[in-house]
Amino acid sequence: MSVPFREASIEMDAIADNTRHLRRLTGVEVIAVVKANGYGHGTTASAVAALSGGATRLGVAEIPEGLALRRAGINAPIVAWLHEPGERFEEAAANGIEVGISSFDQLEAAGAVAGGDVAVHLKLETGLSRNGIAPGDWGRVFAEAARLERIGRIRIVGLFSHLSNASPADDRAALARFEEGTKAAASAGIHPEIRHIAATAAAIDLPETRLDAVRIGIGLYGLSPFDDRSSAELGLRPAMTLRGAVAAVRRVPAGSGVSYGYDHRTNHDTTLALVPLGYADGIPRQASGRGPVVINGQRFAVAGRVAMDQFVVDVGDAHVAVGDEVVLFGDPTLGAPSATEWANAAGTINYEIVTRVGNRVPRSTS
Repeated sequence: MSVPFREASIEMDAIADNTRHLRRLTGVEVIAVVKANGYGHGTTASAVAALSGGATRLGVAEIPEGLALRRAGINAPIVAWLHEPGERFEEAAANGIEVGISSFDQLEAAGAVAGGDVAVHLKLETGLSRNGIAPGDWGRVFAEAARLERIGRIRIVGLFSHLSNASPADDRAALARFEEGTKAAASAGIHPEIRHIAATAAAIDLPETRLDAVRIGIGLYGLSPFDDRSSAELGLRPAMTLRGAVAAVRRVPAGSGVSYGYDHRTNHDTTLALVPLGYADGIPRQASGRGPVVINGQRFAVAGRVAMDQFVVDVGDAHVAVGDEVVLFGDPTLGAPSATEWANAAGTINYEIVTRVGNRVPRSTS
């Protein structure tokens, strides 16, 4: 069986199992976050797998992502929380997509949709300084939201916010502010079906933040949100394996320059293997000289700079042939490097490593 030239292989059972595990751990509703092409894993396939694992609602950033899920036949509840200026919400309402509301203007737009009954989640600003209704606006927004609900223009499904993950103390302070907002909303006559503030990290580590639902993103795909604990230690299984086939092999003498800029020069006679993935495919250039790979069961590192379409691996005297499989990252329990190792090599986070895998890399599912 030939090795794919380049491929991101996605194990759907892993996504389902991760969802099931986190649903049991938290004991509340799981909102499976499948934004940004399912963190690089494929939006629709990830949604189907998460729903099969017990998720009851899907989270996306933008309404068009939710519409794509509807076109794919996904009927589960979907909430979208980041909107372009002037968004009117008609299409979202027509397709049963719940919308996050972060301002009085957005609330007015939701209330103006013909036919009414727009499902909304009111987002409260609790310290992240991004989207969300500012505490100074809570009274006005809650009063108007309650009025719009009474006259059948909107339906308030949820209250929510985001945590910073800066520290447990910071997250508990944000939770306290959220609880203040929840009480203010109740005083205005707002009693939502669900409250949600925790993403994967807080859902695991801060039980008090689980409330009625948790939004699971990175954990869905089997990656750890923590610096000090691996996926396996959290009971999670990475779903994506990124691989390619050796495209060329070259034996070179000592002193040979490798890739642009000659940042790497060989210090002895050695064999170089060419891997057909580069920064156009999402391989971080910042991991030049450091990114790990496995070829024929042996671990090596990128030699020299990652280029747009390719990088080179110095394999020494190991026997490597054209067509051999190169695994960049996958499940470390099976001997693959982890996405976290690539993140460390690039000075970033594992979220970015999987999300940035480019469209030129075919996805396969199993």
